Amino acid sequence: QVQLVESGGGLVQPGGSLRLSCAAFGSMFSIYDMGWYRQPPGKQRELVAAITSGAGTNYADSVKGRFTISRDNAKNTVYLQMNSLKPEDTAVYYCNAHWIRSSWSTRDYWGQGTQVTVSS
Repeated sequence: QVQLVESGGGLVQPGGSLRLSCAAFGSMFSIYDMGWYRQPPGKQRELVAAITSGAGTNYADSVKGRFTISRDNAKNTVYLQMNSLKPEDTAVYYCNAHWIRSSWSTRDYWGQGTQVTVSS
């Protein structure tokens, strides 16, 4: 029901900043919980940050104080502002939409991913 398209990735030096965007194509964007995940080279995918339909947020310990997730329901877009980037932040970043249809039925949708490389 939802197509997700990430953008904003690229190459940045340590200490630099990037802002990732995830545009959602479909309807009822405001009811989805949204999240950013990342997958470093050779490692498992991990949750970076999440924001609920009510705008509550949570972050992985490794990014607290450096990353900020936000959403603009009018634009059907979720953002990840990444500051003070470190080489260990290098990964493919994925956008996720989580729909709680009912207490017994949920759906997850994923973007194609965008590469973030932090290197000198």
